[in-house]
Amino acid sequence: MAVQATQSNMPVVILKDGASQSRGLEAQKNNISAAKIIAEIVRTSLGPRGMDKMLVDSLGDVTITNDGATILKEIDVQHPAAKMLVEIAKTTDNEVGDGTTSAVVLAGSLLEQAESLLLQDVHPTIIVDGYRKAAVKAKQYLKDIAEQVTANDKSILLKIADTSMKTKLVKRDSSQLSEMVVRAITAVAEKQGEDYTVDIEDIKVEKKAGGSISDSSIIQGIVLDKEVVHSGMPKKITDGKIALINAALEIEKTETDAKINISNPQQMKSFLDEENKMLKNMVDKVVGSGATVVFCQKGVDDMAQHYLAKAGILAVRRVKESDLTKLAKATGARIVSSFDDLFEKDLGTAGLVEERKIEEDRWVFIEGCKHPKSVTLLLRAGSQRVVDEVERSVHDALMVVKDVMELPSIVAGGGAPEIFAATKIRNWAKSLEGREQLAAEKFADGLESIALSLSENAGMDPIDTLASLRSRQINGDKWTGIDVIKGKVVNMKTGDVVEPLAVKNQIISAATEAACMLLRIDDVIATAKSAGPPPGAEGGGMPPGMGGMGGMPPGMGMPDMGGMM
Repeated sequence: MAVQATQSNMPVVILKDGASQSRGLEAQKNNISAAKIIAEIVRTSLGPRGMDKMLVDSLGDVTITNDGATILKEIDVQHPAAKMLVEIAKTTDNEVGDGTTSAVVLAGSLLEQAESLLLQDVHPTIIVDGYRKAAVKAKQYLKDIAEQVTANDKSILLKIADTSMKTKLVKRDSSQLSEMVVRAITAVAEKQGEDYTVDIEDIKVEKKAGGSISDSSIIQGIVLDKEVVHSGMPKKITDGKIALINAALEIEKTETDAKINISNPQQMKSFLDEENKMLKNMVDKVVGSGATVVFCQKGVDDMAQHYLAKAGILAVRRVKESDLTKLAKATGARIVSSFDDLFEKDLGTAGLVEERKIEEDRWVFIEGCKHPKSVTLLLRAGSQRVVDEVERSVHDALMVVKDVMELPSIVAGGGAPEIFAATKIRNWAKSLEGREQLAAEKFADGLESIALSLSENAGMDPIDTLASLRSRQINGDKWTGIDVIKGKVVNMKTGDVVEPLAVKNQIISAATEAACMLLRIDDVIATAKSAGPPPGAEGGGMPPGMGGMGGMPPGMGMPDMGGMM
């Protein structure tokens, strides 16, 4: 409950019983502490030597991962400031795919640095202005050292994918998976003038536990986790003519309740014959179009299955709409919503449509497509939890390769660009007047947290490592970073550890925005859903006759009311 005293020293009650409020520096420190805790959770998972987290949900399902976005998505965060850091991880994952952990670590570090300035009575607005100017400068410095590459240079794309994979559980199989990822991206990339655009949705990812990660493969076409609907149908068709139908191959129930009165067996027979005739007409239209393969979004009646099998047509039912769209792209077929609209010109083609056994399941493979703008990555691993982590790793790798194709600029990994930008910002900060200079210097300290975390996770001495990095970069070696595998400070370019510039830009933008937004909050008001006392409050609300409220007793859930009087 918020109480404000008037000039006559009479309290004015603003909020309901049970509401809580924190103001000023206390609110800021509370938000910063929450953000720091979130950053600490993911900090240890940064880099190739980062640790994994085991997350157990309310149903007992276990997720093992070191992907920042997944960790923060799975843990049920309550604190509003912590939720903002979860949001930046999600945004970074959606925008660029990788760098989610780095974005959260950087945001936590920027807030930690800002806290020391707040305690020195530097106004939050000044810190925010300094941070924003420094972020612009940081992205400028990164652009200056970034190396322009050819968008479709496979050797560069392989290095990018491999760098992303090396930080994950799949590092032992990173070279094979990287090859698959690059082939998939280059298959679906579309050139517009000099630029490339990549739609990740064109790449279908299917996963199946069993075998090993090395059994994973890329299919130039589509894989459906469905089986052929009828045992009498062919299991393999070459040079298939493919029909895509989002209507039901069955007699649909009436929309309103209907009653049919049948008084003798002949009427029953006539009724069933009519149903069969309707189904036979539908199948005849499919056969008449010349289709040899049918993918249906809805159900296929048992009798219709029989007629299709007699006609030698392979049919799959209940195909997802997203898969139908991918099939349309791959085969060149048109999705029809009525059997009356199905003609030969609507059919697509595929060199091979085949049902294959994958472990205990049977899946349908569509390969040899005319325009294979849709491809499938079939991922395998020894257990379901491992194959889930492989899928997350492959998603990140697909995204970073996409980033480089759309913005063909790369920088070194291993904390090299962050240290370079930090050093440059320190020199630039001297040109600023007033307290903004302090904020810019703190921003530089925040940037170094990435390299510090990498070195700590690798078991290296963070202070010595940072000093060595700074020294070598000042001497002109801008590509110097931390090789966490060898535990040394080396030239990252020679070690083929490179990252997209787009990822680094996103990390800086997302982290800075989150930090600035939290710093500008000086009042947190939590309203109560019921009029009951706030958790931890003594008694059932305010005692009667509080009168002048000269000082609220402790335990009322109110921070230092004396200062508000």
